[in-house]
Amino acid sequence: MNRTRAEQLLNPARSILVVGEMMLDEFIWGKVGRISPEAPVPVVEVQRETFNAGGAANVARNLREFADGVHLLSLSGTGHDAEILRGLLESRGIRMGCVVFDPEYTTIRKTRIVARNQQVVRVDREKRRGFTPAQRAEVLAQFEKLLPSLDALILEDYDKGLLDQALVDEIIKSARTGGKIVSVDPKPSNSIRWHDVTCVTPNRGEAFRAAGRSVSDPVEPATSDAALLEVGALLLEKWSCDHVLVTLSEQGMMLFTKGRAPYHIPTRAQEVVDVSGAGDTAIAVLTAALANGAAPEEAAEIANHASGIVVAKAGTAVATRDEVLASFPA
Repeated sequence: MNRTRAEQLLNPARSILVVGEMMLDEFIWGKVGRISPEAPVPVVEVQRETFNAGGAANVARNLREFADGVHLLSLSGTGHDAEILRGLLESRGIRMGCVVFDPEYTTIRKTRIVARNQQVVRVDREKRRGFTPAQRAEVLAQFEKLLPSLDALILEDYDKGLLDQALVDEIIKSARTGGKIVSVDPKPSNSIRWHDVTCVTPNRGEAFRAAGRSVSDPVEPATSDAALLEVGALLLEKWSCDHVLVTLSEQGMMLFTKGRAPYHIPTRAQEVVDVSGAGDTAIAVLTAALANGAAPEEAAEIANHASGIVVAKAGTAVATRDEVLASFPA
């Protein structure tokens, strides 16, 4: 693919909704010069602190580089963490008309302590909870109003309680009836039965677990990995979806499509600094390209380029549209 074609498939004049748990990613950056006298652990001398949108909010943040209209359907608290997260999203023009702000809800925060670009520890603050019946009715009514203006949806499952079978079924049914593209990033620990969607994007481990298979070691080349090929075929059948895109870390990605041979896309990453959020980048760019009429192989290739860019950055980063376009030959 050349840059001209990639530019056509990343036309930002699209409107896409992200459904899933919003999170606040906190990064504490420092240096380690000694071991604590209290326990055999490093002492991190804090130099700075940064915040990013995480979870489904990070998918929306990535997507905003490739779509003019980005919406979130989610649940948020109203305290200090929620206000930081809301400010991060509003500053990027992400729309939150389908977000319920509940003072009784604890906004999910993940704190990563990093020394010399190496993560020392992660601390999670979260309580599993979904919408109340009244909140569910409210958010679905807002969704139905928004639906005609959308080109695509992304369902981002982190298994924190927001997405359940009933909610997913209703959203997918309305979206597919309306002819919308629906992409899913699954979490096998959540027993949701995905069905009738455009594309599901598990990583290798998630794919094997979702297929009920023990995770095996990767085989080179990936196209000769019999276990992976079997898993891809099983998931196409299990999820009744058009495509399954399995992300394979240093092996790139493998696209499975009904009636076609598996399509392998080698990795584009030249350097890996931090893999945090790489899956968020992949599904955001994949869906944006599909919304612009990309063939599934083209959309997967563009997503692979974007993922290769983002893993070379520290923290929960994004790939910009200019960076992705520049990665293709003129």
